[in-house]
Amino acid sequence: MRQRVGFLMMVLLLIFTVVSGCASKGATSTTTGKSGEPIKLALSPWPGWFVWYLVKEKGFFEKNGVNVDLVWFPVYSDSLSALASGKVDANSQTLSDTLAPASKGIKLKAVLVNDNSNGGDGVVVKPSINSLKDLKGKKVATELGTVDHLLMLTALEKAGLAEKDVAYTNMTVNDAGPAFISGNLDAAVLWEPFLSKAIQEGKGKLLFSSKDTPGLIPDLLVFKEEITKNRPEDVKKIINAWFDALDYWKANPEESLKIMAKAAETPVDEYKAGVDSVKIFQLEDNVKAFKKGDNLESLNFTSQKTAEFLKGLDMLTSIPKAESFLDGHFVEEVLKERKK
Repeated sequence: MRQRVGFLMMVLLLIFTVVSGCASKGATSTTTGKSGEPIKLALSPWPGWFVWYLVKEKGFFEKNGVNVDLVWFPVYSDSLSALASGKVDANSQTLSDTLAPASKGIKLKAVLVNDNSNGGDGVVVKPSINSLKDLKGKKVATELGTVDHLLMLTALEKAGLAEKDVAYTNMTVNDAGPAFISGNLDAAVLWEPFLSKAIQEGKGKLLFSSKDTPGLIPDLLVFKEEITKNRPEDVKKIINAWFDALDYWKANPEESLKIMAKAAETPVDEYKAGVDSVKIFQLEDNVKAFKKGDNLESLNFTSQKTAEFLKGLDMLTSIPKAESFLDGHFVEEVLKERKK
């Protein structure tokens, strides 16, 4: 997640550059920037992002006066491509996956932290594997260039290993989970709900997870910059709708979990286990995350460290300035307005 670890990333960056050039020449966009037209917001299978279906089900978009179409992508990497190509206006994605387009000058703005993985991503292994060092020579799968690829490399580095020391197999999480369960892999790097299913159905065990790297994997709401410029009030309304849903969840936990589990097509107890593996960020958490800091609680700090790591693997050609794609003023304004 071969010749060089960054090959596919460089191809994707070339696509991003071409897309950006087309957009500047007047290519068709998903919206014209006019208020009232639906904003297309993409999401993928991740426990924290199913909150968007709670927002929709309980009518919080309508309550806040914003027109939003949720666009479902079963394969996470497809949602990244959709945002880069302009097929959607916003996407639910990780910080690390926002760095590649930002490094090429693609105009994106991260405006909200949905959650922070706290065990929701992990390395699941066969019972015979007892340590990270035991992964040497073993068949390990995850998707090239994704945040779980980064987690795998971080785990290997901790054990004094490199990607060349394992039989790396590039697979989407949708394929890697079933492949592990069927016994075709020694290890897989997965996220929820695929992670729990692999442990339960594949008789696997968790060897390393995002709990071991707190703050490494923030999950964000990322917009095309033109939307944040042309429709800033709608961006704030979407953020408000998100926090309305979190308030509703707190007041009505059982009903909320049922709604989100239904959207995830997962039993409530399984969904709850998955969502318990992430830290959902409240409004105050968001404001704090967007401030500069010297640890992984700060998005600015985390983006710099992650970008340095990826650049060292030739997966980034340059390190983007955090202020070019992080925009915390929306959550600051929402906090001020909600305190009135």
